[in-house]
Amino acid sequence: MYKLIFTASYEARVGRFLKLHPSLKNQYAKTLRLLELNPFHPYLRLHQFKTASFEGYSVSINLTYRISLEFLITEKEILLVAIGDHREIYGKK
Repeated sequence: MYKLIFTASYEARVGRFLKLHPSLKNQYAKTLRLLELNPFHPYLRLHQFKTASFEGYSVSINLTYRISLEFLITEKEILLVAIGDHREIYGKK
């Protein structure tokens, strides 16, 4: 099992995100449960990406929204970094 690490800045982003998208609360919770149990689960669509300011991984909440993260496999820890749509996560539309 993996340990999810929630930074204060991530928690603030999630608070704003869920306030804007309350209908995604259950999907978000399911994504976190799967990420904790098996980050490689096909539902999550885990993939690596790189932008000008960040290099890490992304998992899907649904087809529109993602969570970006740092994946520390050696310590079985997952640092949650950001949450949002394609533009917010990948810096593009």
